[in-house]
Parts: sequence; C-alpha cells; structure tokens
Amino acid sequence: MATTNDLKNGMVLKIENQLWSVVEFQHVKPGKGPAFVRTKLKNVLSGKIVDKTFNAGLKVETATVDRRDMTYLYQDGADYVFMDVSTYDQILVPEETVGSAKNYMVENQNVIVSLHEGAVLFIELPATVVLEITYTEPGLQGDRSNAGTKPATLETGADIQVPLFLEQGTRIKVDTRTGEYAGRVND
Repeated sequence: MATTNDLKNGMVLKIENQLWSVVEFQHVKPGKGPAFVRTKLKNVLSGKIVDKTFNAGLKVETATVDRRDMTYLYQDGADYVFMDVSTYDQILVPEETVGSAKNYMVENQNVIVSLHEGAVLFIELPATVVLEITYTEPGLQGDRSNAGTKPATLETGADIQVPLFLEQGTRIKVDTRTGEYAGRVND
C-alpha cells in the first residue's frame, strides 16, 4: 500500500482488480478546498488511458511488477520466445501481449519484460532501434507530392515512411514509441 503522495511515473496500481500504470500525475492544492492528485492512468493489459482524480493522502494499492532484462530469441508460431539474461530461463509470450513491439524486434535483441505474479504484462523496447530497409522504391528527385518521403519495408516486416534519398539495404534508426524514421546509421 502507498498513498497518493508517493505516486511516480511508471508505478503500477491495482484498482478494482485491474492493473493501471501511472503515465502522469500532478499534485493540486487549490486556494479553497482540500488538495488532490490528478492522474493519467494506462490500463496495463488493454492500453486504455483514463484520467482519474484522487484525494491527497488517499491509500492506493500498488502492484509488484518485476522488470527483467531479457533477450528476444525467435518467433515460435504465434508466440515469441524470450530468454532471461541472468537465469537463462526461456518464456513464451503470446503475440497479443507483445503487441506493436513485434514491428521493431529482431532476433537476439535485448528488451525489458515486465511480469506480475509470473504473468507477462508488456514488453519494453529501447527508445530507438536500428533496422535495415529490405524494400523501397527508388526516390524520384523533385517528387514532393508526399512531403519528400516514401514507404519502406523494414527487416521486421513493418512499413514506415522514410526520406526519398534512402535506398534498399540502408540501416536506419526507428523511434519505437511513434514508429517514425529517426535517422540513418553510418556503418
């Protein structure tokens, strides 16, 4: 148990038997009336984001979330296999739990897997990952019909927009939070 005064970004709360991660919080002390805490919470399983207000000092139940460094090994049917880097234990994670992270994961990549009571909640990727462009049309000089970008397919199968000058086989940085091109990698 903790109080609303102890809230931090990333903390996981158990509210009405559901797990909610604190995205933002703000302590408010109005000139008149009691203080309160305004929060933005994200449902760990569904991804739904809600605004919730708590009275200051109210007790809230926290959930213990175990964050482990793991390596993504390979895809096995509809499941993804991860290995704990400290114990070498392997776990299977269903595709629904991996979610959009699958678009930016390559084999032998290090990720953080968050678990609660042995069940995998979600996969956390680094802010940017380096991926290779496996297919893109040649860019035409002077074509500005779509803001100087063109579609490209990455080695994971994800499609993103990249600048016209990039070619097939180029390694690029991709922002895993937005899925956008973040720069070219010079090998």
